Amino acid sequence: MNELFVWTEKYRPATVNECVLTNSLRDTFNGFVKERKIPNMILSGGPGQGKTTVAKALCNQLDCDYLMINASEESGIDTLRTKIKQYASAITLSDCRRIVILDEADYLNPQSTQPALRGFMEEFAANCGFILTCNFKNKIIEPLHSRCTVIDFRAGKKDKKEVLEQLFKRLCFILEAEKVPCDKKVLAEFIMKHYPDYRRIINELQRFATSAGEINEGILTNGRDLNINKLYAALKERNYDDIRTWVVESLDNDTNKIFRKIYDSLKNNMKPQSVPQAVLLVADYQFKSAFSVDPEICLLAFCTEIMVNCEFV
Repeated sequence: MNELFVWTEKYRPATVNECVLTNSLRDTFNGFVKERKIPNMILSGGPGQGKTTVAKALCNQLDCDYLMINASEESGIDTLRTKIKQYASAITLSDCRRIVILDEADYLNPQSTQPALRGFMEEFAANCGFILTCNFKNKIIEPLHSRCTVIDFRAGKKDKKEVLEQLFKRLCFILEAEKVPCDKKVLAEFIMKHYPDYRRIINELQRFATSAGEINEGILTNGRDLNINKLYAALKERNYDDIRTWVVESLDNDTNKIFRKIYDSLKNNMKPQSVPQAVLLVADYQFKSAFSVDPEICLLAFCTEIMVNCEFV
């Protein structure tokens, strides 16, 4: 598929001001543009919140050469020794340093690749900067934190309204450009359903618009929603088959969303003495899910441990 057909690429913001950001984050990034200096940065936050988009927008606005590396696919030390070292050591004619964008940098090996990256940041500091994006900043080693400006993309409660308003306007712009009729009340409800994953929202809008020709109430029932009560009923009955069925039916949801919804429901569905154990299991498997090859097996293993070790009301 041509990437220009994909809305997330076709309408990717080209400048910081076009990005969906809190005012404080926008001011921070515009400050870098004004000073024409991009520091080494760690951009942290959940999936689809615009970290990579901001990194590219900064480079585009300052006309910086940049190298994009998906660290989830190229996480080994050989990547540093070949691609990055060769690129970082090359001379640039621009007044802006070259930039290496390491997308999903929390996949970089913390025993080998991340420590080596620390050395590259120092060795090539005059000629090359580094922007690391990650979903879990705690997976980035402390020496890299100390060498970078760490910026968290998670919007607090006081910033949520302004971000939602920006996102709504941006999506209306995309739908109007694509000549897709839209029920704006439905759009607002759909945004709240999947916030803060902007990428997923745009992808789902494109998928539904392609099949339905418009954005209507059908998009709110499209796909499967999490039925937490059904899961807890199966857990309480120790019904493994029903638990596995629930897992399979729920996998088209974001894994972090699944664990969060289970966590939010613990108190109302478990005996008080079981809640602390369940919290530990949620935290453990949420971490494991980021590295799991098969999400179904990981989620089913979590549910099985909850079933075996916890008591339900």
